[in-house]
Amino acid sequence: MCRVGLRIDVDTLRGTRIGVPNLVALLRRHHIRATFFFSVGPDNMGRHLWRLVRPGFLVKMFRTRAARLYGWDILARGTLWPGPEIARRCPGIIRQTAQAGHEVGLHAWDHHRWQARIGQMDQRAIRAEIEKGVDRLARITGSAPAGFAAPAWRVTPEALAALERFPFSYQSDCRGHSIFRPVIGGRRYRHVQVPTTLPTYDERIGRQCTAATYNESLLAMIGPHRLNVLTIHAEVEGIAGLALFEDFLNRAGRRDIAFKPLGELASCEREPAEYGIHPAAVPGRDGWLACQAETAKPAESARTI
Repeated sequence: MCRVGLRIDVDTLRGTRIGVPNLVALLRRHHIRATFFFSVGPDNMGRHLWRLVRPGFLVKMFRTRAARLYGWDILARGTLWPGPEIARRCPGIIRQTAQAGHEVGLHAWDHHRWQARIGQMDQRAIRAEIEKGVDRLARITGSAPAGFAAPAWRVTPEALAALERFPFSYQSDCRGHSIFRPVIGGRRYRHVQVPTTLPTYDERIGRQCTAATYNESLLAMIGPHRLNVLTIHAEVEGIAGLALFEDFLNRAGRRDIAFKPLGELASCEREPAEYGIHPAAVPGRDGWLACQAETAKPAESARTI
């Protein structure tokens, strides 16, 4: 049997209100437990539209047919008026996700702010953001979030230091190839990282495959002797891409692939190796992402981000 960690990022109000219930129902039919990482504060994702001035982002918007995929209510959210607070609008959906047996983690308080400004935020500001998110999720579900997943796979040494103050069982902040403990600039950080290892829908569609070939191309990347962590989005696979994702699960089931929450993968790794984290470009995605170093390195030689 081949194991795949299933990470579901929930970035917006629409994704929470529509995508999450769709995915919870689909996963129930397939007897699958996953990890849902919720953004719980203001939905200001429409503010990303300023990035249209960057050619790479504009190309991605056309390539993925973003307006059809995400919906105009997401693309305009928080631009002309303050974005609505997601957890305040949808506490029942978040609670029901936990009650359905899924692992619940924190993705962000303000997803847009983290993605756009994490490089300029100090530890105090980052800690305040995380604390608000942790408190809100704990009040809704009755327990602290199991893990944290940095929005857009963007994390800095200041963020890692701030996150150490919270009792997460693990973090999933970067792209990589194995479960590891981060070491940056000679400092060892507390929480184990469970990186995303497989590409996302919007990174491959229109570049290396079509909707008709996407599932088979993704399944070909999954192997029994490697770490397999797939990130999907409630806004994509939970809404416009729901039928495509169900087809993926059907095909995976015929290949004896088992999906697991990320916490189960982390708990099986008793002594993870130490790796650096560095910023890098990922094909099909705009801007930099935090990426695990290819080889384990001594602490003093780990690159900073």
